[in-house]
Amino acid sequence: MVQQVTPETTIEVIYPESDGQPMADNTEQFAWIVKIKENLEILFASQADVFIAGDLFWYPVKGSPNLKQAPDTMVVFGRPKGKRGSYLQWDEDNIPPQVVFEILSPGNTLKEMTKKLQFYQRYGVEEYYIYDPAKNDLNGLLRSGDSFEVIEEMNDWVSPRLGIRFTLTPETLEIVSPTGQKFLSPVEIDRLREQERQAKEAALQELEKERDRYQELLAKLKEKGIDTDNL
Repeated sequence: MVQQVTPETTIEVIYPESDGQPMADNTEQFAWIVKIKENLEILFASQADVFIAGDLFWYPVKGSPNLKQAPDTMVVFGRPKGKRGSYLQWDEDNIPPQVVFEILSPGNTLKEMTKKLQFYQRYGVEEYYIYDPAKNDLNGLLRSGDSFEVIEEMNDWVSPRLGIRFTLTPETLEIVSPTGQKFLSPVEIDRLREQERQAKEAALQELEKERDRYQELLAKLKEKGIDTDNL
């Protein structure tokens, strides 16, 4: 009797795209996540191979769906922009996020933040920034070999990867792009655009007035018999 061997059933591994938890615990934390993520999008808008995401699950190891983190903001150099339900590293040329931001809230625990630090250190993050808006406290870690080293002075620190500068004022954190443009909230960006639009309209109106005055002057000269074509 010949024993038939049935093929093994391949079990599909599911990598959840959401854990049902909110993106932020409060409005201030959410505002900072949006500000950093969106301004980085603007900064790298012309570079097709820089992927930026906020609160997106990052799975570093295939077959390990429980091994994941969702950084408040992450930046990946060397991967194309585009829509993703999660960041499956093995489908992304095995490139991990190089820069990660976390914005603290009162709900964050020491245990939770320690786990995140260990995760980011283990799976290849190069720069890790943690900002606490309530305390106006910024901390940074930079990769050195297989571990992180604390950045001793964060005030006026310039990110090696991003080129942005961090400045701590007595009231808040300011982030400035390599071009000197300060990171702004969406409302501030819209207000700035409106101011620029109004300034352009005012300049055009003034130009039209100058043109009208010039035409009036030419007309008066012609009335006096002056050949304006040879002026």
